Amino acid sequence: MDTLHLVLNAVTVIFIMATMFAAGLGATVPALRGVFTNVRLLLLALLANMVIIPLLGWGIGTLLGLPPASLVALVLLASSPGGPFGAKLAMVQNGDVVAGAAMQVLLASIGSLTFAPTVNGILTAADIGTNVSLDVGALVRTVALLQLVPFAIGLLMRRYATPTAQSWHPTAAAVSNITFLIVLAGMLLGNWRSVVDLFGSLSLLAGFLLAAAAFGIGTLLATGPTVRRTTMGGVASVRNVGPALAAIGLAFDDQTAVLGALAGVLLSGLAAALPIATFLSRRRQAPAPPDTDHGTPSASTRP
Repeated sequence: MDTLHLVLNAVTVIFIMATMFAAGLGATVPALRGVFTNVRLLLLALLANMVIIPLLGWGIGTLLGLPPASLVALVLLASSPGGPFGAKLAMVQNGDVVAGAAMQVLLASIGSLTFAPTVNGILTAADIGTNVSLDVGALVRTVALLQLVPFAIGLLMRRYATPTAQSWHPTAAAVSNITFLIVLAGMLLGNWRSVVDLFGSLSLLAGFLLAAAAFGIGTLLATGPTVRRTTMGGVASVRNVGPALAAIGLAFDDQTAVLGALAGVLLSGLAAALPIATFLSRRRQAPAPPDTDHGTPSASTRP
C-alpha cells in the first residue's frame, strides 16, 4: 500500500503540473490581463472562496450533526481554495480555461496564507478545541512549484514560441486527462475502506452538498459571460487538499478518522462537481483556438 501511495503521489504531481502547463500553453497575456484587471471579479471570487464557502462548510457540518472528525475534515477542505482540479473542471466543461487557471493559482497562493487562521477561527467557534499551525512558507513554495511555475512556463512559450506552444498543447492536455483518470482511480482504490465506513454518517452527503453549493455560489458571485461565471463556479467547487493534508499531519497527528473523512468528503465533492461540468460541456460547442496572441478569448478548447 505504501508503494501505491508513492505512485499515486507521483502521478498527482504530474497531473497538477501537466494541467497547469496545458492551461499556460492555451493562455494569452491579454486574456490574463482581462482577468487580473477585473477588480469586481477578483473581489467577488475572494469573498466566495475565502469567506462564504468556509462558513458554508461549517454550517453544513453543524446542520447535519457530523461527528468531530468529519466536521474537521469538512472545515479543512472548505477553508482551502484553489485546488488544481479547478483548472481541470474548466477544461471538462469547455469553459474559460485561461480565467479558471489564473483564478485557481491566485486563490491557492492567497489561500496558503489564510488557511490556518480561517480554520483556527472556525474550529474555535465550533468548540473543537484544536489549533492549526502550519509552515506557511512551505505551502507557498508548493503552490509556486507545482502550479505557478508550470503555468508561467506555458504562458511564456505561448507568447514567444507560439507554434511550438500550439503543437505541444494537445500532448500536455492528453497527459493531464490520463493522469486525472489515474488519480481518481487511485483515490478510490486507496481509500475505499474509509469511504465505505462513512456510509450512514452523512459525511459523504456533506461533501456533496458543499461542492454543489460552492459551484452555485462561485457562479453567482462572478462577472462576465456565462462561460466565465460557470468556470468560476467550478474553481470554487473543488478545494486544495494539500494544506488540509498538512494540517492533519501536524495538528491532528495523522488521525485515521480525519484522514478517512477527508478522502470521503473530497471524493463526494468531485462526484457533485464533475457531472455539473460534464453537463455544461454537452451544452456548449467548442470554439476554435485563436491564431494569434492579440485576441482575448473568453474560452479555450477542451483538450
